[in-house]
Amino acid sequence: MDIVVFEQNGSGQQKIKGIAAYGSGVVITEVITLRGAFPDFVDDPETYISDQFQADLVLDYLTHPDLSHYLVTLCKAKGIPVVSTGKKNEDALTPFTCCGLGKHQGLGNYGNQFGFPEYHITLENNKITSLEVIRGAPCGASWEIIEHIIGRDIDEAMSSLPREVQYRCSANPSGFDPVTGKSPVHYAGYVHRAALKKAIEAAQKDGQE
Repeated sequence: MDIVVFEQNGSGQQKIKGIAAYGSGVVITEVITLRGAFPDFVDDPETYISDQFQADLVLDYLTHPDLSHYLVTLCKAKGIPVVSTGKKNEDALTPFTCCGLGKHQGLGNYGNQFGFPEYHITLENNKITSLEVIRGAPCGASWEIIEHIIGRDIDEAMSSLPREVQYRCSANPSGFDPVTGKSPVHYAGYVHRAALKKAIEAAQKDGQE
């Protein structure tokens, strides 16, 4: 699966590294970086973004809303799905955070491996003895916390995991959702904690059967 990334002043670097490190069957074929300062209103986005790209999926890490909107318009015309995290656009997939992306048709190997986290764990004497990431955050946080969780008992793991994720989260902590009152960083910790809880419940059920 070929992916093209659009970023602004290095805004996607952590996720680019995470996808390269933990993805399988996905290739970032091009990273298009826009640099410098931009006016509050960009009236001519076509001067910054060329339509000469092709991909199975576009990841939009642009921070300027006018540039992001134009990119989504181009992708729609080309029939390319685009993930524009933290933005509002009916023509794109717009999860609150990269680790809040649900499963959608058309996202191929990327959608199977990256988005809302899923874990598989094993338990022994109420301690987590192994942890496998089935699906995780493209920034890599879902994998990077493993060593801090294995060997902990359930209560310790449930308490420490969201904190460890938040330390590594690349989202803007000031971007509060007016509905939930949570920032993207808080949300990232919450969805990972929910994934761990689900995995613990599954492991406990398996141990009872």
